[in-house]
Amino acid sequence: MSINTINADTFKKMFLAGAKNLEFNKEWINELNVFPVPDGDTGTNMTLTIMSAANEVNAIEKPAMDTLAKAISSGSLRGARGNSGVILSQLFRGFTKEISACEEINSEVFAKALQRAVETAYKAVMKPKEGTILTVAKGAANKALEIYETTPDLGVLLKEVLEHAKAVLDTTPDLLPVLKQAGVVDSGGQGLVVVLTGWYDALVGNPVIEFDAPVAAKSETSPKRSGVASTDDVDIKFGYCTEFIIMLEKEFPIEEEVKFKAYLESIGDSIVCVADDELVKIHVHTNDPGLAIQKALTYGSLTKMKIDNMREEHNERLFAANAANGTTGVAASGNVSENRVEDSNVPSDNTEENTASSEEKTFNEPPKKFGFIAVSAGSGLSEIFVGLGVDYVIEGGQTMNPSTEDFLNAISKINAENIFILPNNSNIILAASQAASLTEDKTVIVIPSKTVPQGITAMISFDETADNFTNESNMTEEMKRVKSGSVTYAVRDTVIDDKTISQGDIMGLGDKTILSVTKDIEETTLDLIDKLIDEESELVSVYYGDEITEDTANALLAKLEEKYGSIDIELHSGGQPIYYYLVSVE
Repeated sequence: MSINTINADTFKKMFLAGAKNLEFNKEWINELNVFPVPDGDTGTNMTLTIMSAANEVNAIEKPAMDTLAKAISSGSLRGARGNSGVILSQLFRGFTKEISACEEINSEVFAKALQRAVETAYKAVMKPKEGTILTVAKGAANKALEIYETTPDLGVLLKEVLEHAKAVLDTTPDLLPVLKQAGVVDSGGQGLVVVLTGWYDALVGNPVIEFDAPVAAKSETSPKRSGVASTDDVDIKFGYCTEFIIMLEKEFPIEEEVKFKAYLESIGDSIVCVADDELVKIHVHTNDPGLAIQKALTYGSLTKMKIDNMREEHNERLFAANAANGTTGVAASGNVSENRVEDSNVPSDNTEENTASSEEKTFNEPPKKFGFIAVSAGSGLSEIFVGLGVDYVIEGGQTMNPSTEDFLNAISKINAENIFILPNNSNIILAASQAASLTEDKTVIVIPSKTVPQGITAMISFDETADNFTNESNMTEEMKRVKSGSVTYAVRDTVIDDKTISQGDIMGLGDKTILSVTKDIEETTLDLIDKLIDEESELVSVYYGDEITEDTANALLAKLEEKYGSIDIELHSGGQPIYYYLVSVE
């Protein structure tokens, strides 16, 4: 029987089937991680992202297409974790924008929705890389656009789109040599194929895994290496930080959004242009804020306007008066300390009540100038960040990627005008940046730290007498002086970076590649550090994990001090899981 339209009830079933199918296959997708480290994350991150949306969708008893679209878009956006999850949320955002005004979806709407999904996701990544989930999504969209005019049956259309997506997925190792060497396809692309498979099965009546009760978001094992993240270089040649929100008074299609963003790029840099159905948030550094404002007024009225002279010396008296209110470090349980609030079955104690009272009192006082959020896994590492002045520590990193909402919650708890975020993991930068773009009442700056040592160096480099963008530039520049390393074990046999690795081997990972492989933790660590040190090295910092005893760590320290007498060696208890040692060389 031909299926020429999809109503809201059917699309709800399709979306939930895709979510459940992804959850069922998440561990298999995790195992596609290129590096054989014990923290494969893509399946987990994509699952937590889609389940955040699925829980909202499942709560809609009598769905209409617009309410479904809003639930999918907002739920996945706030629940996005890791680069793969953020990209998936952007795919859903674009898709739902196209269908939200429709009562039913036909083949043309479906094809155009896939195309809009791809356009939205590509825009969200500064430097898109082919051979990833983006490539698979683009292949699926192109196939739909190619055949929708002659294929009104959505069952036939989606089947052909799915088969083509699988074919494109099979080509990802040819586009990314690291995938070919590891003998895997792209894990994010595989996750997208799994979601589309759930959609197809639900549409045509094939058996599907039923979506039962809502799944609460919780921390699960999730690591670092998937997707793409980047940030624009800072350039102080544009002197005014200009922010405002446009209250749209006419349609703002994606073509107009692209055109407006291009205009902003012609008069400035550090562009943020985030559009929704009714609002557009703008952030731009420019030498003429009036040009940006005049152009924006052609789309609607403006609100929450803020212009800062980035070259002007800021008056520090407010900072000095409020500094005492600033350091309220919180080491989260799970992904973020919101567990204190969400678990209503746990009786409150006086400490929790005092904490809440303290937070309420702080927010009744004038905001301080600067606040800081850092992501950290391990009590020792968290203590280091708090000692450096971080206000809020989100527990996460290699094994727990915080969501966009985790960052939004942390931002809301800090009473500061300007907040710096240190993600400390390449797979967390996109979620932090997404949270920054969604924050309207504070200036949020994401420092693109990819490792904990980079984050520590960035925090040490902060200058409270400088403005935001001087600090952003200096912190980012100082991070480049840090060489980072980590030591863990292999979870499978593989060949990567021309090294043959067996399950159980101990690996020393550098910033971009595997530098050392042996059978012994100490031997690998010593070899890794030796490869990181050069004639300009002055300081080596070693952070030992929760499986390493203090005596074992001190024995390693003694050998390092004996071998590198002219270099300062520091040893710290990091308490991090999974990784025996984290290392930085400066």
